[in-house]
Amino acid sequence: MIEEPVDDITEVEEEEEELEETEETEEELESEVPEEDEDEELGEEELEDEEEEEEFLEAKEKRRARKEKEELEEDIVEERFYTIPLRKAWISTRKKRAPRAGRIVKSFVLKHMKVRTEAEEEEDQEKLVIDNEVNEKLWSRGIEKPPRKIRVRIIKDKEGVVTVLLAEGD
Repeated sequence: MIEEPVDDITEVEEEEEELEETEETEEELESEVPEEDEDEELGEEELEDEEEEEEFLEAKEKRRARKEKEELEEDIVEERFYTIPLRKAWISTRKKRAPRAGRIVKSFVLKHMKVRTEAEEEEDQEKLVIDNEVNEKLWSRGIEKPPRKIRVRIIKDKEGVVTVLLAEGD
């Protein structure tokens, strides 16, 4: 009978060693799990950083636009709002409508703001500036379907440069 308990002790020791090993592996697994959480947190932090960066760029762009508007407002001699009819652009073939709408806007502004296009003034090529927003509005539905009319704000500065902007709210 004595022999059996001795065997039991060795068995108990072996079981204890196995338990210690399993505990160690469990600890290793547990220590690995927080590292994964840290990686996920880092990923979330990177996403937050990207979002903050996008917000920063948007704010920077808004500030730049405000500065441009302030500069324009300082030099304004004349400011007018017009609704330019673009129905004639729809007379042309489908694939030429948006470019024709752009030409219609240009001719309308030249006519109504009395921009001089004489030969001697060709040195100053930028007598008429059409803002990118106006162009995007003309092309917003593609080449085949420009808008039927467009509301614009036209500004003439001290030097005679005419700028065509999209009217606010459009």
